[in-house]
Amino acid sequence: MNRRELTLGVAAAALAGGASAQTVPAQLAQANSINSPYYTAYSDQIGRLPQAVQADVRAFYELNGWRPVWNTDRLRRLNEASNRAERHGLAKSDFFDFVGLAADPASADVRTTGAAMAYAGVLARGRVRPESVEDLWEMQKNVVDLPAGLNDAMVQNKVVEWFDGLAPTDIGYNNLSAGYVRYRRIIRNGGWARFRAGAAIEPGNSDTRVPIIIQRLVAEGDLSEADGTRLTAQGLVYGPELQTAVRGFQARHGLAPDGRIGAGTQSSLGASAEDRARQIALNLERRRWLKRELNPERIEVNTAAAIMVYWKDGRPVHSNRVVCGAPATQTPSLEKPFASVVANPPWYVPAGIARREILPRGPAYLASQNMYVQNGQVIQRAGPTAALGYVKFELRDSYAIFLHDTPSKAAFNLSTRQRSHGCVRVQNAVEFARILLAPDPTLLAEFDTAQQTRETRRIQTGREITVRLLYWTAFVDGQGRVAFREDIYSRDQKLAEALGIAVSLPTVVDDGARVANDVGP
Repeated sequence: MNRRELTLGVAAAALAGGASAQTVPAQLAQANSINSPYYTAYSDQIGRLPQAVQADVRAFYELNGWRPVWNTDRLRRLNEASNRAERHGLAKSDFFDFVGLAADPASADVRTTGAAMAYAGVLARGRVRPESVEDLWEMQKNVVDLPAGLNDAMVQNKVVEWFDGLAPTDIGYNNLSAGYVRYRRIIRNGGWARFRAGAAIEPGNSDTRVPIIIQRLVAEGDLSEADGTRLTAQGLVYGPELQTAVRGFQARHGLAPDGRIGAGTQSSLGASAEDRARQIALNLERRRWLKRELNPERIEVNTAAAIMVYWKDGRPVHSNRVVCGAPATQTPSLEKPFASVVANPPWYVPAGIARREILPRGPAYLASQNMYVQNGQVIQRAGPTAALGYVKFELRDSYAIFLHDTPSKAAFNLSTRQRSHGCVRVQNAVEFARILLAPDPTLLAEFDTAQQTRETRRIQTGREITVRLLYWTAFVDGQGRVAFREDIYSRDQKLAEALGIAVSLPTVVDDGARVANDVGP
């Protein structure tokens, strides 16, 4: 018998003495609780559990007539479920100490339930409240009745399956979870050597850091092990084959895939395997906050990557680059619907932008931008230079955050596209509007006519479409690779602090100058 089996056996012996083999039916629970000899002791013990789990543990024992529930088989299954904690970016030891549970048989049942509820709660809802780590977070949360769920799982002998189903089961979470396990394996195998930033490495150059780059690319899968060994034997030259692998690394990190190892690429190369694993864990936590049932038609904007994906019938069918809020004017985490598009929209300039950036420039500037003041409100007329471009997707109750076109097309070519006042500018927005309206030829024709006449017109979509503004700094791309983005809004850092995780993430290297006359929302 190995040490894990021995530990589990001791804990099982401590718990099994008082536990019944079957959970008490719910309809008998209330009557049984009145006569249960365990009621007073269990109630006192629950009061000594962490506040966050007390209500769930109390409700669970109400369902079970205030009687012991953990027998040998159930404890074995709980241990099996807890052994899968790593795939969620969690440490089993943070929740379960079977030796400690066995130390006091009198309180073992309640404390085991407390540990199970704490672990279940993290899988189902996350470890921290999202509102405590983001300035504005309005998404639909996951809601689960944990006491009833655990009770049913015990009755049906499906404890492991129940825990497995609490975390998200969508492909995005599962792929990222597999990525976390892979990076932990990289760490156990020694990680990779530290990359030291310095002068840019140009194609064809020789540099003492080339072997370290090769090792890194092999570890993360941008270069095969065989190719890595062969290139290492060729010396310190940064040749064409290695440049191709570096371009893959750059694309995976949202950098310009030019093969040049400049400041931005060196910053990303500076991250350790531990840092990247922890960054994945932070993003798994963010995903656990969200409800599991998603609308089959939706628009998801990853503000960290400045990418938008349109989902239809539960599948991603279209993607665009976007420009999101700058670090000082961040795009918040929101989930809001819209049901119409506005062709050729005027821009009603928010008071803060008008006061800081427009009015100080004087009447001549307003005239040059086709702007005027009405009742103290700065308004920009619709037109080819209008900040909202030729179409706006207006979200309901969204704090004046919406999706829109823009005349500032150059920013879409940049790697760092967080530079708006908080709204989301959509590349090829007119074409995207046509995709949304295409199911109804009449609505599409109405939109096309408005585009031809340059008339301001609101066109109903005929259905509500949900927009989700998300912040994923680690995700799995279309090629199955873990992609990373730097923490431009410092939300990873804040979440890590709340979770007690130490991270040292690369700093953002902006690759673009300010776009001239760019004063859009």
